[in-house]
Amino acid sequence: MIIIAEAGVNHNGSFDLAVKMIEAAAQAGADYVKFQTAVPELVISSIAPKAEYQKETTGAEQSQLEMCKAIHLPLSDYARLAELCRQRGIGFMSTPFDLESIDCLAALDMDYWKIPSGEITNLPYLRKIGARGERVIMSTGMSTLDEVEEAVNVLEKSGTPRKNIILLHCTTQYPTPYADVNLRAMKALEKLGCAAVGYSDHTCGIEVPVAAAALGATVIEKHFTLDKSLPGPDHRASLDPDELAAMVSAVRHIEQALGSGDKIVAETERPNIEVARKSIVAARDIAQGEVFTEENITVKRPGSGISPMSWDSVIGQKAKRAFAYDQLIEI
Repeated sequence: MIIIAEAGVNHNGSFDLAVKMIEAAAQAGADYVKFQTAVPELVISSIAPKAEYQKETTGAEQSQLEMCKAIHLPLSDYARLAELCRQRGIGFMSTPFDLESIDCLAALDMDYWKIPSGEITNLPYLRKIGARGERVIMSTGMSTLDEVEEAVNVLEKSGTPRKNIILLHCTTQYPTPYADVNLRAMKALEKLGCAAVGYSDHTCGIEVPVAAAALGATVIEKHFTLDKSLPGPDHRASLDPDELAAMVSAVRHIEQALGSGDKIVAETERPNIEVARKSIVAARDIAQGEVFTEENITVKRPGSGISPMSWDSVIGQKAKRAFAYDQLIEI
């Protein structure tokens, strides 16, 4: 299970805050901390409107472009962030939002390329990442299954095999109403034959990503922030560091609990077999030579004697010795 702590742009354009987020993600036990890399002028036109949730969190007066220019780090900062992640022992990832940002991140030797939901219909972008032939994690918010398959086909034709692609189910709303999560859509994504499926979460709280882990997600991505009261578009739908740590712990527990899928006796429960199961015992005192009947034998704990599953073979046999009340029957 890969857990990605999505810092995104919750550093609000502050390098020092981004460094603190690396530390918080590492302390929480995440596998990766992920940022968002963009040259805003290459991503957003001057006429692009804000999303409604962005208007609610950052106001309607400022344009989407102005908002993003204020909260993005310069490209030159990402190499330093990647090095700090290596020093702290947590994986570095960042999502590129334009072709220049892809070039910037290509020099940083990331384990995975992260494609955001908004770029799933961006053909030149998909071709550029696909041509690298490296491992890809692609979010699929706002997309139909046909659109996801088309994007996968582009990556594949460009040089990235399906075995290198992980698809994340996602609902692109911040925060996402529970009724719109549709976790079972992960099963639909499995039909596309990629390496694995996972889940990128925008709900409040940790219940849904934990449920996604239980349903078989191999990657969990979740936004976090150092302070939910900070200005910016994504803080409201993010976890604070304590919540992030709780989510990581819960997902790790679920990962352990899923097991192999084989129905076997766990070693920890084996000692309880004798305690919880039952044996055939004397329902009253039984004399030697007396025939065992449904009146003189019964079933009680412990399970250290003859199993009740042998009941039919015991009935009708003669007692080889005398048995006292509640004594385990022997044949």
